[in-house]
Amino acid sequence: MKTKSGMKGTNMPKNTPDYDNVFKTMKCKHKPKTTSITFSFPDGQTVDYNADNIILETFTKEYIVKKRLFPYIPFYIARYEKDIVSGCNIDHAVSDLVFFRDEMIRLHQENELTDSELIDLMGFVNTIITHITNGNQHEERLVNIMGGTVIETESEKLIQLGISQGISQGRAQIIVEIGREDGLDNDAILKRLQEKAGLSFENALAFLKQYGQ
Repeated sequence: MKTKSGMKGTNMPKNTPDYDNVFKTMKCKHKPKTTSITFSFPDGQTVDYNADNIILETFTKEYIVKKRLFPYIPFYIARYEKDIVSGCNIDHAVSDLVFFRDEMIRLHQENELTDSELIDLMGFVNTIITHITNGNQHEERLVNIMGGTVIETESEKLIQLGISQGISQGRAQIIVEIGREDGLDNDAILKRLQEKAGLSFENALAFLKQYGQ
């Protein structure tokens, strides 16, 4: 689903449609047209957000790129979860990942994606992949599709020093949110943060407190 919440998460590409956050909701037989979410803040205030639901299974990968719906890419890949987990043929997932990678690189070369936007998107895709594979025999092959790209620009040093920290933060946020969605307890999420995001216990605990409330 999409929201016009005014709550910025990561920087989204300039051509991305006018919304600020994407929330993945569980698939159900009777899909509602809208979703309402109430956010409660430490000072006691609550804010309600209402948004139209978007059914990603009706979107093609070509449509996502054409309309610059970049935040949908990781969730599009999640449609292959059963095949990836069960060890079935993953050729379709590989083909779609290669398509998105090549299109993102093309858009970067055409200056429609900045260095940081490209790296963020690839990082989020790999976070979804590592969550789905959970260390199985497909993980390395799928992660390498996005992770094998090296971008050399004038801002390379900045990317290495600053953007890497942003990627870790974004990856940690997704891991915590997915862990909560899956009903994991704090210890399980902390373990996943350390194993999947390479965080120390102290940093993992800080991210859990930040995103797990």
